[in-house]
Order: sequence, then C-alpha cells, then structure tokens
Amino acid sequence: MAGGITDTGELYSPYVGLVYMFNLIVGTGALTMPKAFATAGWLVSLILIMFLGFMSYMTTTFVMEAMAAANAQLRWKRMEKHKDDDEDSSSGVSDSDVLLPEGYERSETRPILSLQRRGAPNVFEITERVEMGQMASMFFNKVGVNLFYFCIIIYLYGDLAIYAAAVPVSLMQVTCSVTGNHSCSVEDGTKYNDTDKCWGPIRRIDAYRIYLAAFTILLGPFTFFNVQKTKYLQILTSLMRWIAFVVMIIIALLRISKGKGEGHPPLAQLSGIRNLFGVCVYSFMCQHSLPSLITPISKKKHVNKLVLLDYTLILGFYSLLSFTAIYCFKNGTLMDMYTLNFTSCDIVNIAVIRYFLGLFPVFTISTNFPIIAVTLRNNWKTLFHREGGTYPWVVDRIFFPVITLIPPIIVAFCTHDLESLVGITGAYAGNGIQYIIPAFLAYCSRKDTQLIFGNGTLNKHLSPFRHTFWIGFVLLWGLFCFLFVTANIILSETKL
Repeated sequence: MAGGITDTGELYSPYVGLVYMFNLIVGTGALTMPKAFATAGWLVSLILIMFLGFMSYMTTTFVMEAMAAANAQLRWKRMEKHKDDDEDSSSGVSDSDVLLPEGYERSETRPILSLQRRGAPNVFEITERVEMGQMASMFFNKVGVNLFYFCIIIYLYGDLAIYAAAVPVSLMQVTCSVTGNHSCSVEDGTKYNDTDKCWGPIRRIDAYRIYLAAFTILLGPFTFFNVQKTKYLQILTSLMRWIAFVVMIIIALLRISKGKGEGHPPLAQLSGIRNLFGVCVYSFMCQHSLPSLITPISKKKHVNKLVLLDYTLILGFYSLLSFTAIYCFKNGTLMDMYTLNFTSCDIVNIAVIRYFLGLFPVFTISTNFPIIAVTLRNNWKTLFHREGGTYPWVVDRIFFPVITLIPPIIVAFCTHDLESLVGITGAYAGNGIQYIIPAFLAYCSRKDTQLIFGNGTLNKHLSPFRHTFWIGFVLLWGLFCFLFVTANIILSETKL
C-alpha cells in the first residue's frame, strides 16, 4: 500500500477501472452505514454523505495530480541521467547509433518543453505506478514522511480491529440465542446483552471471545508470511458481496412495499453525527489504493469524469442501501453489521439466505485480514528501515508480525462495537488519509513541478480544484472534523 514504484500490471479499459474502483470503495464500511443513518437522522445523513462524497472526490483528484507529477519527476531524472551518460560517452558515437531499450520512447530523450511542443507523449502521463509512500518520499520532508507512515499504520490497525471483531460478532449472532436454539427463533427487535446465555453456561460474550481466539489462531499465522489475494479469490469475494447487497436491498424494498416497514427515522439527531462522519469517511476510502487502480487504465483522457461517475453511483448505492434499511427496520433494532438483521425467520424464511447473509462477513473479511496484516507489517518495516541496513531475523520474522497482530486482537477482545470502531478509525486515521495527506501531496507536488519545469508547464492531470483555496479548504475541514469528533467523544464521556 505504501511501498515504492511497482509494476504497472496488465492494462485495462477505463470502464473496467471504474468497476474495480467501485468494488474497492464499497466494502465493510457500507454494512455499518444503515445504523449510522438511523442514529443521525435521515436528512442530516443525506446532506453529510453527499458533502463527504464530494470532498472524497476532490482529494481523489489531488492524488491523481500528484501521481502525474511523480511520473514527470521520474522521467526528468531519467533524462538527466541519460544526458550525463551521453556527455561521458565517446563523442564519436552519434545519437542514431545509440541502442535504446526495447519499447523505450526515443522522444523521452528530448528536453521536456520540446516534447510538449511537438505533441509527443506528455511528460505528465501516468504510466508508472508510484505508490503513496514513494510520493510522500518525493514531495515531503523527513517529518512528513514519518507522519504519513504513522497515519497509514493507525488506519491499518483500525482496519484489522474492525475485521477481527466483525467475524466473531457474525458467528456469535448466527449461532447464539437466549434459548440456545437456531437464530430462526429470534424475533426481529430482540435485543441481547453480552451476559445472556449462548450454549448452556457459556455467555454470548464468552462465545464471541472463543470465536475471536479461533479467528486469531487460524488467520494470525499468515501475518508471519507473504500472502496476496489472487485474481479468482477477488472475483469470488466481489461476487458474494454484490449478491449479499442486492438481496438485502430487494428484501427491504419488498417488506416496505407490503406495508411491513417498521422504521420511523428522525429528521436529525446531532448526537449521531460523530459516528456517521467516521463511517462515511471510512466508506469512501480509496485514496491509498489509487496508484494501483488508476495507473493500469489504458486511456486516461477522461479519468476525472469517470471517477466522478463512480462517486455518483456509489453515493446512490449507499443512499439506497441505507434508506431501505432505516424505513424497513425499527431504529433500535438495526445492528452494527447490517447483514445480521436478516438472520431472523420473521425477515427471511429461507434458511440458505439467512445463513448466507449472516455469515457473509465471515467469508469476505477472512480473505482480507491476512492481506491487510501483511501490508501493515511491511509498512512498519519501511518506517524503521535505514538505507543499506537489514533487520536481524528475530526482528524481521517475529517482532514485526507480533506488533502487527497483537494490538488489533486486544482491541477486538475489549470491544465488539463495530459502529464505534469504524467511526473512530474513519474520523482520525481516515481523516488524515482522505483529506490531509492528499491536500499536502497536491500542494507540495505543484511547488516541485514549478521548481523543476517552470511556471509555464501544465500538468495534464491537474485537479479541477486547482486553486489553492481548495487545498486550504480541505485542510481546514480536516482540522474541524478532528476537533469536532474529539470534543464529541470528551463530552460523551463526561456525561457518562
């Protein structure tokens, strides 16, 4: 995630890129959105999600602009190196005799301004995948780079804590009830305490922790190795996700159309805004993965418009999912993980669908947990790495995996309040990744571009929000959100 320059990968069309981006953004966060909508009120939720969607789109264009600037810098450095090599080479060898690598553009050896005047490939073309960590190293000073990695690491810890809690919660909900029978006996609206019985003397919280221990034992060891999500596994999890979302929306719409909708959401409830903000930021998160999504797109001429279309579709999808939920179910019965509202016979009388929806987070999250854990471990290594140095075997193979795995498991052991976990992760680390870092990347990359190429050079992927006002606006908004959420948490704790 925060690595350096990596292979671009196989190219795909802009519309395939649009689908990939849609799949990346619409993930676990969407399942916690209905409850956040219900607690904040439908009007406040609608206004906030539209505004946060707009802000996320703006910072996405900032990251794409920085990617183009990074590509231009890399080309410039290569041309400077070629120029030095040419000066050192024998004067008897003409330019036409120089053997260039296969596929290398001869036009890239010309000066930058010459390239742009003659209509050759633009120096700001995004052809190399430069990850956010490398962009931070190129455009930030040492303090900025360390803060970047700190923010990424905190976000990934939050991600792992959410995943570590979501799987045991789903398993507990599906397998436990007050009577110890199948969840079919659970009436919609039944609220459980952690101290309620699950199986015989085993309480629900005990069952949750047993599942958490099993989850840690089964998936934790992957943190010590290198794993990656295969193409076919990605297709399978995406397919399962879309089947689950579509089924939930259809069931909710059918119940509402038959007059069985029990939801009467309030217009506005300010106490719920804190969690709604965090959930929405988390649910629009994609900035950290943009280099691997955007770079392989074959034609990037209208990439900003395609990204805008993607955000519009996602906004519509989130609104549809959340509004059908808050009008189908009573406010107090909406669960942190929305899929668990469909484990009752009163809602779904087909056992296969009940089990599929109830266990859906188990399948999809279990495939993601090792990937995120390995990414976090590698970011820790990068943060402390010194050029030319190597880590001792114990530090490399034991220490880094352990500090990756233990903290999120401890958090999940202490709480399974998914809405709060998602809200806090989004409101703090998500705030940094989605607002602060992209704004500084855009600002610093523009300064570097002017310094290297001059004021007359135009970045072809310059953000539509090119005025410095927008960068300042994003930074002020990020600061306001940080202060608002912190003040809200302090006031809530004081009342308790």
